[in-house]
Amino acid sequence: MPEAPTIDGANTTWLLVSTALVLLMTPGLALFYGGLNRAKGVLNMMMMSFSAIGLISVLWWFYGFSVAFGADVNGFWGDPGAYLGTKTFLAETDLWGATAENPSGIGVPLYVFMAFQMVFAVITVALISGAIADRAKFAGWLLFAFGWATLVYFPVAHWVWGGGIIGADIHALDFAGGTAVHINAGAAALAVALVLGKRLGWPREGMKPHNIPLVALGAGLLWFGWFGFNAGSELTVDSVAGLAFINTQLATAAAVLGWIAVEWVKTRKPTMVGASSGAVAGLVAITPACGFIAPWAAVLLGVVAGAVCALAVSLKYKLGYDDSLDVVGVHFVGGWIGSLWLGLFATNSVNGAITDVVGASDGLFYGGGATQLGRQALAGLIVTVWSFGIAWVLAFGIEKTIGFRVRGEAEVEGIDIAEHAESSYDLSPAGGGTGSAFAMAGIGTPGGGATSGGAKPEAEPAEPVSEKVAG
Repeated sequence: MPEAPTIDGANTTWLLVSTALVLLMTPGLALFYGGLNRAKGVLNMMMMSFSAIGLISVLWWFYGFSVAFGADVNGFWGDPGAYLGTKTFLAETDLWGATAENPSGIGVPLYVFMAFQMVFAVITVALISGAIADRAKFAGWLLFAFGWATLVYFPVAHWVWGGGIIGADIHALDFAGGTAVHINAGAAALAVALVLGKRLGWPREGMKPHNIPLVALGAGLLWFGWFGFNAGSELTVDSVAGLAFINTQLATAAAVLGWIAVEWVKTRKPTMVGASSGAVAGLVAITPACGFIAPWAAVLLGVVAGAVCALAVSLKYKLGYDDSLDVVGVHFVGGWIGSLWLGLFATNSVNGAITDVVGASDGLFYGGGATQLGRQALAGLIVTVWSFGIAWVLAFGIEKTIGFRVRGEAEVEGIDIAEHAESSYDLSPAGGGTGSAFAMAGIGTPGGGATSGGAKPEAEPAEPVSEKVAG
């Protein structure tokens, strides 16, 4: 007879901690994106991340979790009524993965697993916002987030992890979200950026990060939270969770070196923005592979991802699309690198679930031939086409109805004021004078002193500036 259902304290505690870590990543993303943005659009940028926490959490509880992880209906979505928000799951038998033969499953309450997957859905939607900085109406963003999560993220999560076509039929590997999260969000980001068009003045004007310490702080919080994202995806406390943890650190560290090496070669000036972006590129690339490859392969992956993504962010200038904060260059490209890496370096020697659970194969360099590489490519292609297509239709429909892009005047004057009636920084003088705080401090005026009689100093000739230089 099977034993009575039992909660595993260690697994449950680890997954609760991992959930909190992943939730912290979205405010970290808000800081990262906010620092990369211009000062007049910081709050709008951060609001898109924070609003994703609110909107997607509720959608996930009500029907998203059911679509993603309910019993498979047709390979494309799960039973929408399986875990509908009108139901409760507090019985001692409501443990994730429970079966008649194993009533304890992995010993984790269903609501704990639901919460863990919820924060994945939140940050995937938030990632898209970086591509449309400074020019998207907040109402349009909320409508887009609702539609894209419903039509794209929830079904794709089922395809990859919930028993759908990618995991169960194609047998592609994705440990923590290279396909479901990063390729998915990156493809959508490109589609929305194309529909909204370029920012006014781009690329002629230098639209540089306004606060580089904020960028570094955001990257640090993402790095910290990503251990829950990757190691938590094992769901249990075991050696594979440890492997995912060390691989996450190694690949990210190596990617920092890879990115700044490219900067050093190109400009002789490694930058803090580059190091921060390299860290994120490494985190993205290791996400699908962290529990399926050996540590030496994780280091090599990090170096490649850091260097390639550093080069990929310049594609927008060559191809003419305005991906404001390089979601395509970092998340889409990084996600593809990490996913294809599994076709080369995945090995059952570090995780037997590759064959036993997923039904996949070893990578090319471990004697598995090109089979798994083809599976990874097919999975990425399916998600790219679906996400890009639905995102483009949604964005186009919103633009033609309620409007997705703000008026030109609002974009020039500042989207924060136009959309939220707030500004990030109050630089007015405390004493109620009419001069700016900078003028009162004698900053930015000839000779270090304030101008008299309201006269303005002569403007210096405008020169092209790097977007990596703080403004």
